[in-house]
Amino acid sequence: MDLKNLNIGSMIKDRVAENGIEMSRICKFLNTSENEVLNMYQSSSLDTELLLRWAKLLEYDFFRLYSQHLILYSPQSSMDYVQKRKLPDSLPVFRKSLYNKEIIEFILDKIRKGEMTKSKVMTEYKIPKSTLYKWLHKYNLIEK
Repeated sequence: MDLKNLNIGSMIKDRVAENGIEMSRICKFLNTSENEVLNMYQSSSLDTELLLRWAKLLEYDFFRLYSQHLILYSPQSSMDYVQKRKLPDSLPVFRKSLYNKEIIEFILDKIRKGEMTKSKVMTEYKIPKSTLYKWLHKYNLIEK
């Protein structure tokens, strides 16, 4: 799975194939035609309301793919560039530094396969050295 270049339509199509869901059920659940469903499979992005319906039908959190993309590929904020003021937020605030199991496996797999070095991982994904080495120890990729 390419988390850098997300193509949500093809991911939905793959999930439908995995689950073996019939087109008639999809059309009825989404209240749409077969042609529109086929167009969605070709689309690289979908409306959030529609994506939520797909997530319910396929029992898969497609939004997490975007969250993982943000964790891995969003630029680190610079305090010099933007002066942050303490104003109450109307939306919940999430910490970027939370890594789930899929993210950790994705990064460790890159190291395991030799696609990236440890220093390249730390540079490209902005992962602290101590965090990366804790993962490496925990998953037995380096000796303690």
